[in-house]
Amino acid sequence: MKFNDDPWTKSEKEALKRLSTPYAIQKFLDECNYNTTEETRSPRYVLENKRAHCAEGAIFAAACLEFQGRPPLVLDLKAYNDDDHVIAVFKENNCWGSIAKSNFTTLRYREPVYRSLRELAMSYFDLYFNTRGDKSLRSYSLPFNLNRFNRLKWRTTMNDLEDIGYFLDKMKHFPLISDIQAEKLERAAPLLLESSMMGSDPAGLFKPDSKSEK
Repeated sequence: MKFNDDPWTKSEKEALKRLSTPYAIQKFLDECNYNTTEETRSPRYVLENKRAHCAEGAIFAAACLEFQGRPPLVLDLKAYNDDDHVIAVFKENNCWGSIAKSNFTTLRYREPVYRSLRELAMSYFDLYFNTRGDKSLRSYSLPFNLNRFNRLKWRTTMNDLEDIGYFLDKMKHFPLISDIQAEKLERAAPLLLESSMMGSDPAGLFKPDSKSEK
């Protein structure tokens, strides 16, 4: 992003400067309320209102990473009988890490220690389950650079950014497990399920279809 295209106000820049590391961005998102409304708002909205769901959190984190001089990359995790999850990804010392907003405590930050995107995605696997405890993560996309959506002014617009979500959903995804493996998955232990939803907003929790198979 060229200087002349800088979309941030002076006060926004001061706030973004304080989010100077990936983990500082994560702590900001952890302190945000969970947005249960079906909308996708811009990083400016998140910064002002301290409210975000996973897609908004990932887009916000990508904008903050860009402000640090990194590419604004997001990646989609696709689930079965559960919500998909969008994360912002970054690289340090040739290893991947991620930042995320989630109603589940287990689906947030990952240290930059994963040698491949598959390793990073698999770090979420055993901790990615619906409210019934079914382990639901199935596939992941490649990172997507949000600069492709600059025409939407995604950093600061007051318009809904639902087009980004639609695009991520249609991207090619790579399977993490086979159908045979999926059929044999055990449910998450009750204590793990309970602890993962500490502080969650019930209104934002996915309601799994009880009739669906694993």
